[in-house]
Amino acid sequence: MLSRTFLSAIAIFSFLCSDIAQAQGHDSMTDRNQHFLQLALDCVQREYPNKISHVLQSDSDAQTPRELHPAFYGCFDWHSAVHGHWLIVRLLRQDPGNPLAEAATAALDANLTAQNMVGEVAYFEAEGRASFERPYGLAWLLQLDMELREWDDPRAERWREALLPMVQVVAARYRTWLPNLLYPIRIGTHNQSAFGFALALDWARTAGDTGLEALLIEKIFAFHLDDVNCPIGYEPSGEDFLSPCLMEADLMRRVFSPEHFAIWLTEFLPGIPTDGSADWLIPGQVLDPSDGKLVHLDGVNLSRAWNLDAMAHALPEGDARIPALLAAAEAHAETGIASVTGDDYAGGHWLASFATYYVTGRGREAPVPVY
Repeated sequence: MLSRTFLSAIAIFSFLCSDIAQAQGHDSMTDRNQHFLQLALDCVQREYPNKISHVLQSDSDAQTPRELHPAFYGCFDWHSAVHGHWLIVRLLRQDPGNPLAEAATAALDANLTAQNMVGEVAYFEAEGRASFERPYGLAWLLQLDMELREWDDPRAERWREALLPMVQVVAARYRTWLPNLLYPIRIGTHNQSAFGFALALDWARTAGDTGLEALLIEKIFAFHLDDVNCPIGYEPSGEDFLSPCLMEADLMRRVFSPEHFAIWLTEFLPGIPTDGSADWLIPGQVLDPSDGKLVHLDGVNLSRAWNLDAMAHALPEGDARIPALLAAAEAHAETGIASVTGDDYAGGHWLASFATYYVTGRGREAPVPVY
């Protein structure tokens, strides 16, 4: 029989091992967050290279990115600059002890000012720009505001007050666009409507904008309630960073009860296995991460991961599909997070935002009234 002393020693050793493992896990998470935050800080005030999506009405419209967009001129393009700022706010809020917190605060103080937003609003209100960054960049702008709204911190209040005029413009753009949009946009890149609807719906619920929420829900049900047999086997396309099928499912779980979502999902994606396997959905591959279009597949792995994870958590407890959804989410996350190196700016200017959205569980936190 083992002595009590020996058993006590085993217990102490196990406890110490557990503490070490937890400490290593925390250190790993801190290092990861610091890496993601550094990538955002490296780009939000980096003006070039820059791809401006810009309609010119005259010679006077030929200006530099910083002149056109005083706040969101970095990170290669406007929408990446916006979600780069979201990443910084998100990780400051989630990890206030990050060694980069001071630098992050300084960057936000420099960019998110009332004067800079005057310039941003002026750009949006100029002739010929009604569809600028719709819906992708608009959705990220609302996500940035949502993060600031939820954070009880005087810095967040300061930045949110500065951002408010742009938020009002963006919300108004959604209200104008939605009644005129007759068909869903089922692609795997920026113009996809499911992504733009999902983030806007999260914001509307957080901000208490019941009018926009109602408009969105009306369109969501009109477009997607009767969708069946989504051809996920045809995904991904060669330049996708969003999954048309999974992003739609992630949208619908926001408006359904768990029981209704389970029924809808059975018809929409009937091939989800019940054996817990991950190989029913294979992560995308990128052979040339310096190619700005091909590197989108690193992003599709990350967005798929958050879609799959959110879908699993939205189903009723005990649903036989949950293990396979979580297994596929983990496989995609492992591949996707490994790609967030920053070795090439083609992916370095944006992939960390997608990784942060997944690892911090952003979408699953949103308030979700059910139907």
